[in-house]
Amino acid sequence: MSQFIFEGYDYHPDTGEATFRYRYDDGRRFVEAVTFSPSADYNPDALERALFLAHLVIGTSYFKTFPTQEVKIETGAIDTRQAAFLNLVFQEGLSQFAFENQLTRSDLAQFVPTGDTPLRAVTYEGEGVLALQSGGKDSLLVAALLKKSGTVFSPWYVSSSDHHPAVLDELGAPLVTARRTLDKGALQQALEDGGKNGHVPVTYIVQSLALIQAILRGNNEILVSIAHEGEEPHAMIGDLSVTHQWSKTWAAEQLFADYVSEYISADIRIGSPLRQFSELRVAELFIKYAWSDFGQRFSSCNRANYTQGANNTELHWCGECPKCANSYLLFAPFLDANVLKDLFAGQDLFEKEMLQETFKGLLGVGGVMKPFECVGEIDELRYAYGLAQDKGGYGRVSFDVPRATFDYKAAYPAQKWAKLPL
Repeated sequence: MSQFIFEGYDYHPDTGEATFRYRYDDGRRFVEAVTFSPSADYNPDALERALFLAHLVIGTSYFKTFPTQEVKIETGAIDTRQAAFLNLVFQEGLSQFAFENQLTRSDLAQFVPTGDTPLRAVTYEGEGVLALQSGGKDSLLVAALLKKSGTVFSPWYVSSSDHHPAVLDELGAPLVTARRTLDKGALQQALEDGGKNGHVPVTYIVQSLALIQAILRGNNEILVSIAHEGEEPHAMIGDLSVTHQWSKTWAAEQLFADYVSEYISADIRIGSPLRQFSELRVAELFIKYAWSDFGQRFSSCNRANYTQGANNTELHWCGECPKCANSYLLFAPFLDANVLKDLFAGQDLFEKEMLQETFKGLLGVGGVMKPFECVGEIDELRYAYGLAQDKGGYGRVSFDVPRATFDYKAAYPAQKWAKLPL
């Protein structure tokens, strides 16, 4: 196979279902369906442009099976800036995938302008906030801050099953949902035929779907919940920085917002109210503003809750994965040890033998690579561990951890319009 083709997409207003179609030049095909909460009143021109963007970024989920330099878009034209945008999505956004499959930047998609005039941004009249939700600390903190500021918002959740975390029904506003159905059959067949698998820029995919949902609802602001994260590379492949979630970086947020402004509508804004905060600061703020309501109901553990098709009505912690270890580090400085241990079935994760290598990666000790997960920076987590030890009540990991100086209250660059008052 030498060419990956973006074949087509459709939206069915009566059902709210959008379909996205892809193929390789040997005939192998993929079809993904996403069912949105529909509306009879929306801007069709803005929706068309948002569907085109979603079609492009969702393509990473299928392109990865047999990555190739040559791609073809049959659904619309792209100019030089769009080609540059897509090259970042399909190269930087697939850096972990490339690392784990021994690929280089040159093995990934190389988009070029088509020479035709692309669709440009349109005027959009809308109002209201759509706030992305997951059941994790970041999105629940945003919900708490929105409620505190008196901002009316619609919480939105995209699922791969018929389930959603029950805690999302307690945010003071009706939950809006979407159902994403990947082409699992075609993906499994590709694997059996020797295809590759790996991580894709899922945050961009979810944001593109949120954009569609916002337009269907007539909303003009989309809030994601991303702090200062994803900036610290795990490795390098030549000039390709390997990160777990490039699409969560500050550069990626700006890139996506600029694309929306230029090619969909300048009247639609998307960004994160938490971007200015470190992960450690977010943990502290969560305890201050959200713990009383959600402390026993939330989870940031992907393994226990967010696998494809899982029933995640009630959220749990597995107590064995990098996300659990990272969360333990972030919350330990600010919570009584017994309270935090209760989240993990009474365990002190610092003393858990099976997590010692994971903690070495998180704390940058012994040459162990930082886990490919959305986790804090090494100095930040070292500082958190030191604070936890100073606080008392916690056990110790089985190795020495260097003390770090880290200003966890430092303010990072962020979109001013998206900030929420504390």
